[in-house]
This record gives sequence, structure tokens and C-alpha cells, in this order.
Amino acid sequence: MSLVHDVPDWNIKQVIRDVRERGRDLDGIMKQWFNYVKPNFERYVDPQRKHADMVVKHIQQILIEKSKKHRADLERLGREAMDEPLSENVLLLPQTPQTVGMSTIIQDAEQTQEDFIFYFDRLAALLIERALDNLDFRAAQVETPKGHPYDGLLPVGGINAVVVLRAGAAMESGLRRVIPDCRTGRILIRTNHRHGEPELHYCKLPTTIRQQDHMLMLDPQMSSGGAALMAVRVLVDHGVPERKIVFVTYFAGKMGLNRLCKVFPGLRVVAVRVTEDHEKRWVARRYFGC
Repeated sequence: MSLVHDVPDWNIKQVIRDVRERGRDLDGIMKQWFNYVKPNFERYVDPQRKHADMVVKHIQQILIEKSKKHRADLERLGREAMDEPLSENVLLLPQTPQTVGMSTIIQDAEQTQEDFIFYFDRLAALLIERALDNLDFRAAQVETPKGHPYDGLLPVGGINAVVVLRAGAAMESGLRRVIPDCRTGRILIRTNHRHGEPELHYCKLPTTIRQQDHMLMLDPQMSSGGAALMAVRVLVDHGVPERKIVFVTYFAGKMGLNRLCKVFPGLRVVAVRVTEDHEKRWVARRYFGC
């Protein structure tokens, strides 16, 4: 990374662009270059080269130190998570014969893509239903069609969802079955293969998030929890309280689950089952066919 670069005496690509696309003539381009661009570079920019290099090196050193600390913290959390029981904030879907049967079809590598999508959508809808049990409700009385009072409950605040791309998009059909008018946002996080850390590439959240609103975060797989930690951190940084967030996933590793719940103790996670740590992602490939 550098803040200062050498300026060549002539850049033929810029000349061609200015002539063809901007209607300029060669004489005017030459005058601008030699009378203004190059002298100002040599007078103001080039003398700062050594200072800019020093600043960049200082920033790079700080980033390297922060990266090392981040990895050390993740490793420490991982060791602690392996020795601890599953957090009480992790809510597993009841393993009824129906749930196990659908999971068997989803896990079967010989199943067709059509069957996989059909049963995964059904299971995703059940996960969303289970996640809604964690919302805040208030007492409410309504009148039945027969004119009798009924003491019940109504949700407090609205419901938003954030899809962790691209795998989280596989859970949207299940979401729409349960909450057709749910406001959704999207987050794209990719792991940098050079140092193994997650990086945020895209973020577009619902525009009308209120303090009383609840947020469902959809990602069908979680292993070490690095991407999930970053995704939840994005929501928290945007003012969403931890206890208003429910992370919805098909399966996740124990280490990742405990990491997530340790860093964000107010968060709740809804999953179908706990699986091997560091299992490679495959749900999106099976669901979308690529």
C-alpha cells in the first residue's frame, strides 16, 4: 500500500481518452500536463513521499498487530468453547420423527435437487417458527366472532431479517412462508484466505430499524463462528440490541456456537442440530445447484 506514486512523463491511455471521449485537443492536453499537473506534483506531492511512506508503514504495523490479536482472541475463545457445555441460549429444534426424517433427506447426497429444496424450505419454515418464540410479547385482549373476550398475546415491535449471503438466501422461502411481509437486508462476508479472517464486503440493512424491533439473522451453516461474529457485530454497531437478535441456522459447530454466545451473551441461536466443527459449506451449492 502506498499513498504516493511516481508520475510518468506521459500517459498515452489518458491522452487517447481525453481526445476521444472528452473532445480535447493534443495541444491543450500537453499544456495542462507541463504547466499544471507535473509542476504541482513535483512541488507539493513528491516532497511528502518520505512522510507518507512513514505513515503507511505505521498504519500497516498497527493493522498487523490488531490482526494477530484478533486471531489470538479467536483461538482463545475456541479453546474455551470446546471445554464448555452448549450455551443455554442455543435452542435446538425438537428432534421429532418429522424433523429427523427431513434432515435425513437433506443430508442424503443421492437426493435430487428438487427434493432437497422442498424439504429444506419446510425445515427453514420450522426454524423461523421456533425463532419467533423468542420475540417479546405483550398481553392483549381481543373480541372473538361470537363477542366473547379472549386474553392473548401480541408481538412488541416489528420483525426484520438479515440474510448472510450467499447461503442465507436459501432460507428466504421459509421466511416468506411464515412472515410474507418481513423487511429484509443483506450482508456479504468473505474469509480472506491469506490470513483466514472474515471481511465485510457488502451491507444493506432494512431502513426502518427501531429499538423495539426484532432481527432474525439467516445463515444455514456456521462452523468456527468468525463470519457470524462479524455479522452480529454489524447489527450491534447499527444500534440493534443483542437480546433482539436471533441467529437462525440449520446446523453449526459447538465451538462456533459457544464463541458466538460468549461474545454476545444476550443473543439467541436457533438450530436443527450441532455438527462437526469446521465443516465445509455445502448447503448453498446443493440448494442453488452451483
